[in-house]
Amino acid sequence: MTAPTPFWRSVESLNNVVYLVPEARTHYAAIGLKGSWMGYFASRAAPMGAVSPELVVATFHGFAPHLVHRAIPDAWHLATPADIHASRLDLARTILGRAVTGEQVAPLADALADIVEGLDFAGKPLAAAHSPMPSPEDDLGRFWLADAVIREFRGDCHVAELVTRGLNGVDANVLNVAAGLTFPQQQAFRGWNDEEWAAGKERLLDRDWLDDKGTITQAGAAARTELEEATDRTCAAGMSDEVITRAAEITDAMRDVARALRASLKES
Repeated sequence: MTAPTPFWRSVESLNNVVYLVPEARTHYAAIGLKGSWMGYFASRAAPMGAVSPELVVATFHGFAPHLVHRAIPDAWHLATPADIHASRLDLARTILGRAVTGEQVAPLADALADIVEGLDFAGKPLAAAHSPMPSPEDDLGRFWLADAVIREFRGDCHVAELVTRGLNGVDANVLNVAAGLTFPQQQAFRGWNDEEWAAGKERLLDRDWLDDKGTITQAGAAARTELEEATDRTCAAGMSDEVITRAAEITDAMRDVARALRASLKES
């Protein structure tokens, strides 16, 4: 028994939007952070405290280390993790508030909080760091923060499966691009240089997951599908049947909020 795929997709899209909106750069500049990457790495890592760049590389997994080192630890000298976390919540409220009201998401915030209470955080560092953060008093903030905990929970499970299969950060990104699961520009977006990207392709070629043209093979597609299924199983191992049932019950409502958010972003 695993949580429905549409539930996980909605959780991720609702969480990730705060990192993707153009206004994120100027939003974090208001508290002293410099550049969009510093805002991203610092705001997502802030619940862990003023951690080292090495820990951010380890927990985020898919980013080139040099990209992280450009932002961390400098960010902690410009703003405290607590202030950065509060700023991220403010940004989330603003973005969500264009699509839904607090009253609309209040029942979902309650349901997500119930799910968070039922998660086993052993071996899931980013989710564990997010889970004890004080719950905001407003419903939009409560909804987004609980959603973030659950998103990081699955992300931690996914990283565990990647590492188990011997996929480092660049290899995982090369495979995702070949599978059509992310942007063709992912190499630059994640900070990998041409030599690193070519080495990742070579390793996947050796596994017979890519052909000599860089196209994903049948074996590679099957491996990528199994990776997602294994991630779901790992997540389910840290969720009771009651928690999984709760996730299934709110899947349609979560998907409606995600769709409303996407529509509001297109209009803005």
